[in-house]
Order: sequence, then C-alpha cells, then structure tokens
Amino acid sequence: MLKRMVLMLMAVMIFIAVVGFVKYQQIQAAIAQGASYQPPPEAVTTLVAQREQWQDSVSAIGTVEAVHGVTVSADLPGIVERIAFDSGESVQQGDLLVLLDTRQERAQLRAAEARRELTRLNLDRNRGLRQKGVTSQAELDGATAEYDQAQANVGEISATIDRKTIRAPFAGILGIRQVDLGQYLQSGDPVVPLQSLDPIHVNFNVPQQELSKVRVGGDVRLTSEGIPGAELSGRVTAIDSIVDEATRNVQVQATLRNTDAVLRPGMFVEVRVILEDSQPVVTLPASAILYAPYGDSVFVVEDVAAPDGQVYRGVRQQFVKLGSSRGDQIAILSGVEPGEEVVTSGVFKLRNGAAVLVNNEIQPGNNPAPTPEDS
Repeated sequence: MLKRMVLMLMAVMIFIAVVGFVKYQQIQAAIAQGASYQPPPEAVTTLVAQREQWQDSVSAIGTVEAVHGVTVSADLPGIVERIAFDSGESVQQGDLLVLLDTRQERAQLRAAEARRELTRLNLDRNRGLRQKGVTSQAELDGATAEYDQAQANVGEISATIDRKTIRAPFAGILGIRQVDLGQYLQSGDPVVPLQSLDPIHVNFNVPQQELSKVRVGGDVRLTSEGIPGAELSGRVTAIDSIVDEATRNVQVQATLRNTDAVLRPGMFVEVRVILEDSQPVVTLPASAILYAPYGDSVFVVEDVAAPDGQVYRGVRQQFVKLGSSRGDQIAILSGVEPGEEVVTSGVFKLRNGAAVLVNNEIQPGNNPAPTPEDS
C-alpha cells in the first residue's frame, strides 16, 4: 500500500514538472516574439526645416475707438417737433438732426427785432439832433446803450433758437435713434449716438520692456474675427506718457483708414506692431508642435537602429523653444536646425523611436498670411 502511494506521488510530481516545463517554454517563446515585434509605421507628413528672416513684432490685444464719438444730446429743454434723420445713416457736419419747438422763442425774436428797430431809429434821430446841438451827449449815449441792449437781446433769442436746432457736430455714422416726435426733452437727454469711423483709432497695451522698440509712425497690422479674411494696416500715432503701475504696461494708440467701416468702436482686435529689427529663425507649421506641460517638442525624422541591428525610418523627439507666430507658421528659436526633416502632422500619435511612413501628398497649412474661407 505504501509503495503504491509513493509511486502515485512520484507520477504526479513528474506530470507537474513536465507541464511546468512546457508552459515555461511557451512563455519564453511569447516573450521572444513580443520583443521582436515591430509595430507598423505611422503615416505622417514632413517638411524640411528652413531658416527665414522674420521681421520682429510686438503682439497685443486692442480695442477699436472712434476718433470722434459722442452721444448727441439736447442742449435746452423742449418738445421734439421734427426728426430729420434715420438710424444708422451717414451724416455730414452741420446736418440737421432734431428740431425742437421754438414758436415761443420766434415770437420773442420778432418782438425783440421790433424793439431793436425802434431803438435804431431813436439812435439815428439823436445823432442828427446831436450834430445840430439840440440834444446832449448823455441823451445820445443813452440811445446808443438802448440800441446795443436791443441788439444783444435779439442775439440772445437767436442763440436760443439755434440751440434748439440740434445738428451733427462732425461727419460720421449715426446709431439708434433715442427720441420720438412730440417727446419732451430735458437738457442733456440723449438724441442719437454719432461716431466718426474713418479714420479710426485702436488702443492697445505694450509691456514696458517692449516700449523701447515701439515708435510713433511705426507700422501696425490688425486682424479680427469681424474682418473677413483681411489684414488692415495703420501707423502708431501716440504713446502714453505714463506706465500703468498695476500692469506695468504702456497704452499705445494707432490710427487706421476705415473706408468700408468694417471696424466699429468697441471691437476686439489683434494688433501686431512691426519693428525695424529682423532675426533669422527656423519656421515650421504650428501643427508640427507637440504642446505639453513639461515642454514643447517636435519629431525629427531620421534613420533609427532597432535592437536587432536593423535600420528603419523613425522619429526622434526634440524639445524646442518657440518664438512668435505668423499665420500658420511659428518660429523655432532653438532645437531644430535647417535641413532637418520634421513631422508636420500626426505628431499626437508618435513616440520617441516610432517608425513612420512619410506621405506628403496633402500638407497642412504653412501660409504666413492665410485667408480661410470661413473667416
């Protein structure tokens, strides 16, 4: 009985050892197969890096402001008798906008003019009598003062009538009407906004460390989502004399032509001040950059040696220092040398040493001044 149990135990141990050896061989074969596995190459597009001369610039966010912009308001109280404009139309300086009721003032003006005429006749009569020595100089002086007073009264009433005739103070484009016929206006009540849009100002801030590069008369380029595929040009016309203590920025004002009125006061715009200096930089499409918290990088295509000694076309991840951007392009200040082949699309699916298959039939945008169809 004991002998049979020993034989059974030995048989089980031999069976376990054989099974373990077989499994060990299978695992080793799988490990070897996994180590020799080479994933299929990823399809990418590439571009040979080139060095270009880029004009230095300072970028900022600006706000459009009218050269002249007011809300036309009533100078004196009165009832609106006539509205001579439509909302949103263009007007010239001096055009009639609103006429207030002046019937009372015109009646007073007629009475004042009659009074003036009477005093003028009295003055002429006194001058004639004074020349004949009939009247004294005091009577002539009194008649002269009465005439001057009557003349001033006429001028005062005429000025009141003019102040109740509201006219455009300058040429521009009107906003939305804020009065109605028959409405009683108090002094200072708004009538309609008026903005002069050509030329137009753009105000933006420049950091104090960049202030020495900005000068009056410098070229300014402006883009905005509200401008369909266009870049407007202007000039720096003023630089503020103080630095904001809170932000350490200096306000700069540029002036641009706005013949088509595409810019409106209050619009958000992107401003680029073109500087006189230029620098050589390597330019790449923005799609070539892999952005990450630990640093920005690109993938350089080169010959890579596999562990088994075979050479294949793969990529090397290279960290870079970025400069300013221009359209679809971005400046590489360091990390990429001219002549290196850089991946321009598909970077998100790559890793260091990954095999790639270059297909440049369709390239990503690389235009310094793109004009997208839906802009």
